[in-house]
Amino acid sequence: MIEAGAKAPDFTLPDHTGHEVSLSGFARRRLLIAFYPLDFSPLCSEQMILYQGISRELDEAGVSLIGISVDSAFAHKAFRETLGFDTQLLADFEPKGAVASAYGAYLEQAGHSNRSLVLIDGEGTVEWSYASDTPIDIPPTQLILDAIG
Repeated sequence: MIEAGAKAPDFTLPDHTGHEVSLSGFARRRLLIAFYPLDFSPLCSEQMILYQGISRELDEAGVSLIGISVDSAFAHKAFRETLGFDTQLLADFEPKGAVASAYGAYLEQAGHSNRSLVLIDGEGTVEWSYASDTPIDIPPTQLILDAIG
């Protein structure tokens, strides 16, 4: 997992609408990346809904939240619409898991990301990172609130 103090690897990925989103687009604003395994799995649904629940606190701390998984932009769009949340989701679809790999969050044998969090400051430096022990462990919201505080 990428360590605090490291330069965050740049990326450009399509979001749930197909528009390309880059790390540089968050310049001067803190960014929390939530890597997660797959859209529509029960735990991933629970995780994204939990994180949506702290959106006010994230905004007050000047933190933007994005989710990244290996699903396609089309799957992300359906996932957001089905669950009724507004977190921006990026498709690390092709080459599969390349961004997650760059951040140390990709599980090669599983073919998807671990549940991992990376907080990046406005200058593109990793402030904090966390990797769950297994993909079935959802990082709690309090962990995020402590990190952004």
